[in-house]
This record gives sequence, structure tokens and C-alpha cells, in this order.
Amino acid sequence: MAHLILASSSPRRRELLEQLGLEFEIHSPDIDESIQNNETAQDYVQRLAFQKAYAILKNYPDAIVIAADTSVAIDDKIIGKPESKQHAFDIWQKISGRMHDVVTGVCVATRHQNVQSVVRTSVEFQHLSLIDMENYWATGEPLGKAGAYAIQGIAAQYIPRIEGSYSNVVGLPLHETVQLLKAVKVLN
Repeated sequence: MAHLILASSSPRRRELLEQLGLEFEIHSPDIDESIQNNETAQDYVQRLAFQKAYAILKNYPDAIVIAADTSVAIDDKIIGKPESKQHAFDIWQKISGRMHDVVTGVCVATRHQNVQSVVRTSVEFQHLSLIDMENYWATGEPLGKAGAYAIQGIAAQYIPRIEGSYSNVVGLPLHETVQLLKAVKVLN
């Protein structure tokens, strides 16, 4: 089996990749994640996935690196992760009672090639009352999460439907990741 590395410290991505039965190491890349001027959510996640993969690949040139980046967007504007309680409340007010997109860029890279995919899932978030927001914030779950929620956790109660890949919303679209691994001959 090839030396496989997941370029992420995300426990959710690790758990998702483990579901595939793959053996891999974890190395977290250190890259600048600033959004560039007029960068769409799709362009942003694709660029970051690529940069993460190559940041790891330069130290492990014989490896196959899986890298991903996930963002939440409304009208193709990236929402980001909450920096404070007020910021989380502002995010929830934007997504409350409407659909938003979860966009993930995935890059599988080797020394000789890279293949990429961008996956978009639409998520409906119910209208949240101030009490809902206070209660959800008190759980601690929204911290460090794109869009200030985790679909695989307590926030599932606020999401009546999604259109697209569930694993994408968690942080790694498994179907598309498998297709990329097949393209670089890691999987048959």
C-alpha cells in the first residue's frame, strides 16, 4: 500500500477517511488561509486543498496526500468560523430560515500528479430563535466550525434537509475522495 497522508488535523476528516478502511498518517499543513480579493467559495476551497496537499508533499515526496478544505457560503460569500459568541449569532442570523452551501475542495496529490474535486451541498437551516442560539452556543459545539455548526452533532436538530453529500457537510465528501484515490491508482 502506498504511503498515504491526510493533510488535516480535523478529527471529522480522520473519522470519515477511517470509514474507508484505509491506513494513513496525519500531518497538518501550515498555510495562509486568508481569502483573496473577489475569490469565490469554490475557488477558495480548491486553492487551499491544493496548497495543503503540496505543503505536506514537499516534506514527504513519495507519499500520496489527501487534502481538503470546507467552507460555508451564502450567495457564494464565505461565512467562516465564529470568532466570538456575537459572530456566531451573526452567522446563524444569516443562515437561519434559508438554504446555504457547504463547499469542499479535495486534492489528492503525488509527486507526479494531482487530481481535484469541488463538492457543493445545499443545507437548509431552520429559523433559530434567540433561545435556540443561546442554548446551542452553550454546548461549545459551534467553536471552530465553518458556519458555526456541526451537522453530525447537536445542530442536526436544526437541519430539516440537505441536497447533496452528507459527508461533504461533515468535512470530506467520501464518494468524490474515493474517485480521486482511484484516479491515482491507490484504490481499484
